[in-house]
Amino acid sequence: MRKIIAGLFVSLDGVVEAPQTWHFPYLDEEMGRSVGALMDRGEALLLGRGTYEEFAAHWPHQDPDADPMAKLLNDVPKYVVSTTLTAPTWQNTTVIGYDRLAGLKREPGGDLGMSGSPALVRSLLRDGLLDELHLLVHPLVVGGGQKLFDDAMGKIPLRLTASTTFGTGVLDLTYERA
Repeated sequence: MRKIIAGLFVSLDGVVEAPQTWHFPYLDEEMGRSVGALMDRGEALLLGRGTYEEFAAHWPHQDPDADPMAKLLNDVPKYVVSTTLTAPTWQNTTVIGYDRLAGLKREPGGDLGMSGSPALVRSLLRDGLLDELHLLVHPLVVGGGQKLFDDAMGKIPLRLTASTTFGTGVLDLTYERA
């Protein structure tokens, strides 16, 4: 059975919104290896509509020879969970309904990786469909923006399965449901 594995950049105050505005001072080789290892585990990418639109506006226009991430993200099969996206323009993209995720997990194949998509991550965690949650916690208070968890989330026990502290002070934390 496939796993759904989510990875997010998060600040100390729980903000996941617009990491491109606060994350890069902490990006180094250590973090790059961690993100790369997580990306390599997925055979396909699972995205919410908002993250898909951000990625689709950027990555298809990047030079894959200059940025290996561009080649990876452009070539990988992508599943977008949406009720409003009807005509995806980014190559290798399939739009699916949320109700199809449990079946997609049962299909043969490699794991489904996620980057961003906090609303989808919350839904998957709440419904028991998220297998692993990888958080790169940055030693920074952003002060405002969308948080990973909200008051409506409810209590969900998690178990820490791995942790590493990078030289930049970023914590690389991996959780599963307890």
